[in-house]
Amino acid sequence: MTLEGITDLSEKGAVKDGVRQASDRRLFMQLLVFGGCKDTAPLVDSLKKSGIPSVLYADVNNPQGVGLLTMSEDPAFFVTGLRGLLGGKEFSSLELKSEYTMLGRTYSLGHEENLEDWLVGRPPRVVANPAWQWAVWYPLRRSGSFARLPSREQGEILMEHGVIGRAFGKADLGHDIRLSSFGLDKNDNDFVIGLIGKELYPLSALVQTMRKTVQTSTYIDRMGPFFIGKALWQYGGK
Repeated sequence: MTLEGITDLSEKGAVKDGVRQASDRRLFMQLLVFGGCKDTAPLVDSLKKSGIPSVLYADVNNPQGVGLLTMSEDPAFFVTGLRGLLGGKEFSSLELKSEYTMLGRTYSLGHEENLEDWLVGRPPRVVANPAWQWAVWYPLRRSGSFARLPSREQGEILMEHGVIGRAFGKADLGHDIRLSSFGLDKNDNDFVIGLIGKELYPLSALVQTMRKTVQTSTYIDRMGPFFIGKALWQYGGK
């Protein structure tokens, strides 16, 4: 790869009208998890008033836990607008569970038919779909040996994952959000994965099915912790 190629940071998609798609747009998405929430109604009211694209989840594994997913193309939002929201009385009294904090950015694999929709349109639609209220979010890190495989072999391994994901999506059993978190995660994870659907069991089954793939069984160094929630509030933006 040339130095020029290394510094070309644009996302690439499939060829469209004879030209390969490219975009510098990306969506950053962050999940924050809190404990000590005895009443979720004030949180929902605060989010409604804010107009911030967000999802508020009830934490399945904590009777006083909630998860807040927010998203923006501008990463400065997370230290400005979001910080202002979290500084309000509704959220400031809650206990942040920092071990569950996840931050990532959308990315392309190079074959997306509608690149910009994949990067910034589809993720809010998926997480804010009122028919899909269940979610499983988790980070993961691949082993270094995967990065050293030839590109063709990497592609074959990833294709196995993709076939399973598309099958679950086509059957409306589960829809995935894949975010890159290189350099964005305190535990040095590579990706954040969100599995979204109308029922929880198929999402669990999707994780189970993926365990049998070459990528997960051989080249995943670690996964989790897992956050499992059901949406109380969903807003994907205008």
